[in-house]
Amino acid sequence: MPFHLETARLALRPWAESDAADFCALLAERGKGTPAVEHIRTSIAELLAATATTGIALLPIQRRDEGDFIGYCGLIIGRSTVEEPEIAYELFQHAHGRGYATEAAGAVLDAAVATGRKRLWSTVGAWNTPSLRVLEKLEFERHHASMEDNGEVVWLTRSLP
Repeated sequence: MPFHLETARLALRPWAESDAADFCALLAERGKGTPAVEHIRTSIAELLAATATTGIALLPIQRRDEGDFIGYCGLIIGRSTVEEPEIAYELFQHAHGRGYATEAAGAVLDAAVATGRKRLWSTVGAWNTPSLRVLEKLEFERHHASMEDNGEVVWLTRSLP
């Protein structure tokens, strides 16, 4: 999978240590406190190591014109496998509702097709209607649901050409 993706409005690229503060602020929007920057630097190193091992990546998203970090999008093993990874994304609340998640996830989807993969997964909290809409636009279909500690999780899948 290429680790540099561009769309009309966005650039997705590998993580850098300088992303740690922005990544902390994004995670803090989940409402569970702000993680320590040192912890996030370790997480970034782990993401880069996983990318080197698996050939798939979770990538920071920047708006091309503004150059600001607005979230991340990419492929992860998550609850799936390297052969059939999960697509994952999370954006700052101020970036919601502008089509950025759909645009970034579409670029990642195209990159996944280019690797020859046959299927992608996504898991989303049943309460997360905006993320479910993004996946619907990308032609993901509901596969099943499961109950986890945080509530119901919807499993979706998308066959690739």
